[in-house]
Amino acid sequence: MRLNRAWIESRIPHHGRMCLLDEVIDWSAARVSCRSSTHREADNPLRAHGRLGVACGIEYAAQAMAVHGALVAGGAPAAFADLDHGAPLAGAPLAGAPAAGFLAAVRDVRFYSLRLDDVQGDLICDAARMAGDASTALYEFELRSEAALLLRGRATVVFDAGLFFASAGGARTEGELG
Repeated sequence: MRLNRAWIESRIPHHGRMCLLDEVIDWSAARVSCRSSTHREADNPLRAHGRLGVACGIEYAAQAMAVHGALVAGGAPAAFADLDHGAPLAGAPLAGAPAAGFLAAVRDVRFYSLRLDDVQGDLICDAARMAGDASTALYEFELRSEAALLLRGRATVVFDAGLFFASAGGARTEGELG
């Protein structure tokens, strides 16, 4: 079941042009697959000097991970009747918000292209949750077009960072480091 951009924007912190994903094309408890055409837009907010470098694909992957978090937190499509327009069923409660997260690290990132803006077809971003708990998640991700693999890697996501650092003994000041 596909979920559109309006659904995505209602579930992740990125809105307007900064929401880079057009739709969720498939998902399960372990993975998500999203489609995007925004890499071809001249006003893509990640463009620099008229170009969209392949490293920007990491942001596409991070947004797919956020979408996956929203889906597994209870934002399942069964709560929506008109997915093409993002309208909820009358009287259906909206799912609770997933824990806020941030991209803490990326590892083993491999680039197979220089740019995204010259890719003719849509981008497909796959993210698979490999491990995690209530405070962190490890994802493997891949960004591709119909014709070619563009990048792949792994990412660590930390949820509710304030709670994470508090449970780890609190944030340290410069004088406490070392």
